[in-house]
Amino acid sequence: MSPKPDRTDDAIQSRKADHLRICLDDSVQCQWVTTGLEQYRFTHVCLPELALLEVQTSTSFLGKSLGAPLLISSMTGGTELAKTINIRLAKVAQQFNIAMGVGSQRVAVEHPQVADTFAVRSHAPDILLLANLGAVQLNYGYTIDHCQQVIDLLEADALILHLNPLQECIQSRGDRDFRGLLARIKTLCHNLPVPVIVKEVGNGISGAMAIPLIEAGVAAIDVAGAGGTSWAKVEGERAEDLRQRRLGQTFAEWGLPTAECVTSIRGMAPHIPLIASGGLRTGLDAAKAIALGANLVGMAYPFLRAAHESESALITLTELLIAELETVLFCTGNRDLQDLQKSDCLQPQ
Repeated sequence: MSPKPDRTDDAIQSRKADHLRICLDDSVQCQWVTTGLEQYRFTHVCLPELALLEVQTSTSFLGKSLGAPLLISSMTGGTELAKTINIRLAKVAQQFNIAMGVGSQRVAVEHPQVADTFAVRSHAPDILLLANLGAVQLNYGYTIDHCQQVIDLLEADALILHLNPLQECIQSRGDRDFRGLLARIKTLCHNLPVPVIVKEVGNGISGAMAIPLIEAGVAAIDVAGAGGTSWAKVEGERAEDLRQRRLGQTFAEWGLPTAECVTSIRGMAPHIPLIASGGLRTGLDAAKAIALGANLVGMAYPFLRAAHESESALITLTELLIAELETVLFCTGNRDLQDLQKSDCLQPQ
């Protein structure tokens, strides 16, 4: 069974362009549901017995060394603007040695002429680089060969399979058959030569859902909780009829807060590599997520806005995020991220 193609080249490229345009608009951010991180605060240490120069933000994830625990979360591809943004993101990821994911590569499988909008490895030869496909496509003709194709295109270190049932419900002509998907994910995990990461797209993964995914063989989980960009709102903005637009409005604030996802999964699965994403905006947010148990922190919206502006804006943003993270470590008396996680300096408000 071959993958179900999108309607036309124009249709799929238009959808990708719409996603970029809409996601840059503040109106598709969650307004009432928050990340939950605001419910925690760090205990200030007035005498840290450290020099700021001693503070280290380096870490490793899936065997790859990183200069900071930051992931440029999966965003885009498939258009010329997306190509420009991906190249800028890759160059800055290489400069700071942080991780990067790309947007869904389904468009590159079905329309190979846009594959180059994802191919950023030449700009970032050393980073942790993550390929990306919608998991539900495994129910629509995608096989291990298609997954290997997107990995090879990117020269990726791992494959993200994203789970997006709500987005598919609201997207016009979405793919809504998720039956038997866990078994297909398990088969993929045991047959691909690179690790498989499972992530949501902004509605969260609970501890209860993480367990079967871990048992299926996923190497890491990205919680992608609620509190940031609402893909229900995004797809509602693109809706072709009143029904889909109403669904987008009704479910605009649906999902599990990011902090709740992190603590829930970490409580049930102490050792799974864990990415916290969904509404994180600052290095302070990142530090809270790490203190709660995350190993890596993903951000999309802040990087997208900066990349849309310029490479210089991206550099400024990344420097600021790292400086904020270093400041938290210094002002809590922790030399590195490992010390931060072992400390009890983060407390509920």
